[in-house]
Amino acid sequence: MSASEPQAQAQAQAQTRSHTSIALDRLLRPRSVAVIGASADPSKTAGRPVAYLQKHGFTGAIYPINPRVDTLAGLPCYPSVSALPQVPDVGLVLVGPERAEAAVRELAACGTAAAIVLAGGYTETGEAGARRQLALKAAAGSMRLLGPNTIGLVNLTDRITLSASGALEIKDLPAGNIAVISQSGGILGALLSRAAARGIGFSKLVSTSNEADLEVADILDYLVDDEATQVIALYIETLRNPVKFRRAAERARLAGKSVVAFKVGRSEQGAAAAVSHTGALAGADRVYDALFAQAGVVRAQTFADLLDMSAALASGRRLLGRRVAILTSTGGAGTLVADSLGLAGFETPAPDADTASRLRALQQNDQAALDRNPIDVTLAGLQPLLLRGAISILLASPSYDAVVVIVGSSALAMPDLMADAIHASLPGSAKPLLAYVSPHAPEVARLLGLRGVPAFSAPESCTAALTALLMQEGASAYGAQTAAQPMTATEQQSPLAVYAAGLPAGPLDEHEAKQLFAKAGMGVVRETVVRTAAEAQRAAEAFNAPVVLKLLSRHILHKSEVGGVAVNVAPADVAARLALMQVAVKESTGSLPDAWLVQEMVSGGTEILLGLQRDPLGMVLLLGMGGVTAELLDDSVLRLLPQAGGLQPAEARAMLHALKTWPLLNGYRGRPLADVEALVDAIVRFSQLADALGERLITAEINPLFVLPVGRGVRAADGVVVLT
Repeated sequence: MSASEPQAQAQAQAQTRSHTSIALDRLLRPRSVAVIGASADPSKTAGRPVAYLQKHGFTGAIYPINPRVDTLAGLPCYPSVSALPQVPDVGLVLVGPERAEAAVRELAACGTAAAIVLAGGYTETGEAGARRQLALKAAAGSMRLLGPNTIGLVNLTDRITLSASGALEIKDLPAGNIAVISQSGGILGALLSRAAARGIGFSKLVSTSNEADLEVADILDYLVDDEATQVIALYIETLRNPVKFRRAAERARLAGKSVVAFKVGRSEQGAAAAVSHTGALAGADRVYDALFAQAGVVRAQTFADLLDMSAALASGRRLLGRRVAILTSTGGAGTLVADSLGLAGFETPAPDADTASRLRALQQNDQAALDRNPIDVTLAGLQPLLLRGAISILLASPSYDAVVVIVGSSALAMPDLMADAIHASLPGSAKPLLAYVSPHAPEVARLLGLRGVPAFSAPESCTAALTALLMQEGASAYGAQTAAQPMTATEQQSPLAVYAAGLPAGPLDEHEAKQLFAKAGMGVVRETVVRTAAEAQRAAEAFNAPVVLKLLSRHILHKSEVGGVAVNVAPADVAARLALMQVAVKESTGSLPDAWLVQEMVSGGTEILLGLQRDPLGMVLLLGMGGVTAELLDDSVLRLLPQAGGLQPAEARAMLHALKTWPLLNGYRGRPLADVEALVDAIVRFSQLADALGERLITAEINPLFVLPVGRGVRAADGVVVLT
């Protein structure tokens, strides 16, 4: 790749983003809206959008289109798009799929920027629906399309409601700095109503649904530049363009905006384990974990976490450690929060002497329990001024990184005073301040939310919120590390690509796979391909040491399962052992391979597994503890590889340190230090192999890769490669 190619590619991406941004700006902030198929009956779905636009304060032009009605909701009604007095910025298409295509074509012909199609009956219904969706997209031409099968969008920043969601019946929808992008229309309404009940404000909510054109990544990229948005919450069923998503998420990270994602379908299994251990260990959901982690996206583990985490991140506060002060006037609730935090790895240390002294001065009595955490200051829960003082002391304390305030039943008597007291503590510190509302008091939680204090009704929600803040710090650090080491094209790999081009399609045999690894610059064991017992005997004698004997076949990749592996075989016994192996393999498979392998036996190393697996989200590199028990131990980490080049050494080291069994490589209990630098080099070269093979590579695996003591390098002792 020439030096100018990445620059040209970046310019093309910027131009595409600019074009999309202009269209999306008119979609989310239109000055005029045509409502095609509008009904005069506001109780019907087709009657809601006009009513909602008027109810929530849209100040632009509304053009209802219905040839059977002259006026609608006090507005002139038009028979067709062509009859409108001006070209609308957006067309909200409420007619069924049999008429939607014509409506979209008419909107595109007159120069409308975007259309929103609410009708279902497209890809979600099968092949006929998929053909209908392709026709709809073709009818749109260069006009952007949201949907079909969408509930629309809501822009609370500018009071624009292009939706039929029943959640818009709510009168007071607070605006805020959290945006929502959902591939489900119903979820958009669910989040809107739940947030309103908790005093959590949204900026924009967009339902992308079938994504015939505009998809999650497009809206995410647009919202990175939206001044009203600080946190972007995603409800994801699938990602149709992972590369575009990663690029948009990276822009969000660089812009200092948080992205939280809840991915449904977590029970999906990845590739079957028939070919390699990698396929079994790199399940589909784990690949999403890797994608989110690398893109700086905070992953919500439950649907409730999506809103809880977003609310915490929207506060704009940073969590720089795991030490949490729990301020309570009711012991039981404080213990619930402490237990939940402890299970997640947070610490709840007792106040230091100075902090305890300052708290005691507030109390002016000896009832407070100040030698432990939760910190029980009984009277503070009844007196807002004392509560404010206690919170301020804890936020200022060097012993704590965050404070959780337990709001007890006393708040029911004076909810505004309590909410004001907690809110008044915010300006003095940048540390996170959360509230756990212990009684069932949704009004108290709403008042806190409206004042910018994240408030939760479950102790686990407090933990999820703090976890999100901690993950966001980690994502920023990871992004800064990788951004400092840009990926570059690896032209030196071209000889490897030429070599790989001559390899056959389908599975390679073990020897062919290891030759490919050697061409990539990786250390492999010495071995000889033999076809007779006599050749095997001579090969073993040449090693002058115990050897490993294996069958060699492109079709039998799990050799040990059919009796095709023997280790620690003395050279004098190789011929006899081969005869026994031939019998065992013939009984298991019904045939015999044409060749066998005699290879040196490696000992004294740590067994590592390296795998590459093609996934719908991209090429995945897996690193884990290897050997025959790889799946049983299940100690592995994943990384999605970049489009060009491979991993950087720093990323390879980070993967190693993420293994639970990393100490085995680092001198655990007197073990010799492993040659970690050689292993890092092998991981990088293995990742570059994927770049050289490109789309031809389906899966590749080294198991085991022996990591020898410092200075002795690594040796690939087995290999699997499957090519298209």
